[in-house]
Amino acid sequence: MPSHDTIIQGTDTDAAVSRMSAVDLGYLEDQYSRFFVQAPAMGAAVRRLPIINRGTYTRTTALDRLIGSFLSATDGQERQIVSLGAGTDTRAFRLFNKESQAKLIYHEVDFPTVIARKYHLVRSIPALRAVIQRPGSIDRTHTWRDEDLPDGSQYWCYGLDLRDLSKPDVTPLAGLRTDVPTLLLSECCLCYLEVTEASKVIKYFTDRISCLSSVIYEAVHPNDPFGKQMVSNLAARRIRMPTLEEYTDPSTQEARLRDAGFDSVHSLTIERIWEDWISPDEKERVDNLEGLDEVEEWSLLADHYSVSWDDVGSETDYDASFMVDSDYEPSRDSDSNGLVEQEVEEYIRASGMLKEELLDDVDDGEEKSSNADTRGPGAVFQISDFGLKAVADKTT
Repeated sequence: MPSHDTIIQGTDTDAAVSRMSAVDLGYLEDQYSRFFVQAPAMGAAVRRLPIINRGTYTRTTALDRLIGSFLSATDGQERQIVSLGAGTDTRAFRLFNKESQAKLIYHEVDFPTVIARKYHLVRSIPALRAVIQRPGSIDRTHTWRDEDLPDGSQYWCYGLDLRDLSKPDVTPLAGLRTDVPTLLLSECCLCYLEVTEASKVIKYFTDRISCLSSVIYEAVHPNDPFGKQMVSNLAARRIRMPTLEEYTDPSTQEARLRDAGFDSVHSLTIERIWEDWISPDEKERVDNLEGLDEVEEWSLLADHYSVSWDDVGSETDYDASFMVDSDYEPSRDSDSNGLVEQEVEEYIRASGMLKEELLDDVDDGEEKSSNADTRGPGAVFQISDFGLKAVADKTT
């Protein structure tokens, strides 16, 4: 029987397939995504349900907007992004492919086997090697890097269990700078750790970097009928998300960041991000790709994920208020860290649950927050990650 860590690592393959689905159908543009989808996973399974593709698109747009705003605010400076549990994420390749991204140090941290797999892909695929031209070799600390990217940029990959960061004898992250503006990114990563472990990971960086901002994408609302089904489905796959039990809604996610030492914090659900951050023209373009009949299901799913972020790290010398209302236009590139989204449809078929029954359950359950400001980005993509298989789909 595979270990819990192995199960979590395996979800990255599903993320890559979902990313490919959104790219193939025109939701996103990502010339690198196909290199991270294994051949056996290709085929009919690549096409996800429209509700999943919209989720992938919306989360990606939200994170691209926040990350793009950070980069715009630090333009001309040395700056760095630290991506926790990066897996097959292609964001580093996409950013380094843009001429405007100078002086960027990009760090990825994941299990040694995941980092080694990415290393071998980069070395063997010309399109990836064109971006990371000198990947070197994997050293004894399971680290590999290219410190000689154009325009003073660097790329570092660390093979490390994040829980080891709190150990007194942990090997420091060799390329990590403590004197430059830094964005800490967790896309459905810290949620797999115990609450104290996740807090210690964040503390590792807040203790070392004064100019620090963060973006965290996780599930929320586990206690309403849909959320309970979500947690049940997750447990059936031997997956538990401890932070979901502690940070149950956007307001507690905000409190989490404040407790970690961040000041001006925000949290929105994916539903709110779609409504407020996507322009009418872009909504029309996305709607025309496939159409979406399951509007109520979309709202239900999107309300169960959030993106949380802070405006400014302590003692920062740059203005990060851009993170709230920037005019930055995100690309249609795609992200990683999703789980087996096609299971949404499979679960529905197996359970025979009807959309109306599920929505009635939600209406009869705990009253949802009426505070519109607590609803927003970052929620629908990793549906199987969180066991979000309870949304009924009337299509085949």
